[in-house]
Amino acid sequence: MCELFKYLIQVNPLGLLYGSSGAFLSPENLVGRSGAKFPPDPATLSGLFFSVNKIKKMFDPKELSKELFIAGPFWADVRNIDNIYVPIPWTKVIGESNYNEWKLRNGENYQWEKPENKPGEKIEPYYTWLPITEWNKEARVISSNKSAKVPPWKFTPILHPQMKSDERSVVEKDGLFLENAVEMSPENCLVYLSSYPLEEGWYKFGGENHLVEIKSKRIKPDDKLYKLLYKEKIENTFALITPGVWGSTHLSYRYPQHPSFPKVAKMLTDKPIPYRYSAGGRLGRGRYAVPPGTVYVLEEPLNQSWSEWPEDWFPQEGFSLKKLGCGLSLPLTIK
Repeated sequence: MCELFKYLIQVNPLGLLYGSSGAFLSPENLVGRSGAKFPPDPATLSGLFFSVNKIKKMFDPKELSKELFIAGPFWADVRNIDNIYVPIPWTKVIGESNYNEWKLRNGENYQWEKPENKPGEKIEPYYTWLPITEWNKEARVISSNKSAKVPPWKFTPILHPQMKSDERSVVEKDGLFLENAVEMSPENCLVYLSSYPLEEGWYKFGGENHLVEIKSKRIKPDDKLYKLLYKEKIENTFALITPGVWGSTHLSYRYPQHPSFPKVAKMLTDKPIPYRYSAGGRLGRGRYAVPPGTVYVLEEPLNQSWSEWPEDWFPQEGFSLKKLGCGLSLPLTIK
């Protein structure tokens, strides 16, 4: 059994976080929202591992470069981080007070059975996150349990002074700027999956070096997450819980283009999302990714967990994007 992810990395923000490094609004555009990218991507945590290891020398650098895998971002209640929240598969549409669920028609060649709405009714997905313990439950059960959630963070504009380099005074011209910050509920935390633990403590996290408290917790074999990652193999149907980047550095596709990857019969997805990461101080090439929640139906079963997917199914950009949890997928039951 290939267990790439052995730990939950709990990240507790100590105050506000910025939506992205250096995000700001110009004096001419104080009503827009710049840099609303949150939570930080796995590359941010991966960079922290390497930065800390240079100082504390916890791991062999070559081994860390080869064996470190990070996936996320997810979140959880700080009192129960084992039950992480992941993006809801697109077969389940959970509205504010109603729900829908897509199914596959029996006896027909991978045809979707559209949800039956009332005339003129269109259910929009209000809730976008689901506790991992509810992963394969029907939409009606999830809606009844009120277990689906909205993100536990909100964007807040903050007015910042730009200080002089030689004294603690604001510069005379354009000395104030509005920055996009993120406020997260103290009852919740960010969670990432990792092949290695980090020592408990306070760390500078992200491009703006905000302080966070980090803890590591082993993923146990009896956890629902462990079973979905390793014990329940992906057969014909699965869903992404992280963005999926497929193809070369110049082309983006909706699924792996390797000839050994089974033919995709059906998909349920949303519009592509921008994808860019920073590694080793260098900004990766801008790409488009298949969004989390995307559901795939294959013509032939894989009978593999995501950890067992070959490296050559993933883009290679100096290193395999599998190390950043590209297209992390869980088996999905479609009624």
